[in-house]
Amino acid sequence: VSKDGDTQHWVTNVQEMDESKREDLAKKSWKIEEYHRGIKQFCGVEKCQARKDESQRAHIMFSLRAFLRLELQRIKSGISWFENAMKIRRVAVTAYLNNPRLLGQMPL
Repeated sequence: VSKDGDTQHWVTNVQEMDESKREDLAKKSWKIEEYHRGIKQFCGVEKCQARKDESQRAHIMFSLRAFLRLELQRIKSGISWFENAMKIRRVAVTAYLNNPRLLGQMPL
C-alpha cells in the first residue's frame, strides 16, 4: 500500500521471491511500460490502417526504427522523447511554411 492509499498486487509462482527481487522486477517492468508508451505515443505504431501483412510489418518496423532514433537522441542529448518529437515537427512545419512546394522533396 502506497502513502496515498493505492495498492498493487503481484502474483507469482516463485515461492522464494523476496522484496528486493520484487522491486528489481517492478523497475524492469516499468521500463517495458515506458517503452510501450513511447512507441505508441511518439511513433504511432498502433495507427496502421493497412490490411496486408507485409504493409503492417513494414509500419511496425518503421515505428520501431523511429523509436530507436528518438531513444538514441534522448541518450546523446539528454532531451526527452517529447522535446525531440516537437523539435522535428517545428523544423518540418517551418520548412513547409517557408516553401510549401518542397513538401514532396523533403528527405526523411
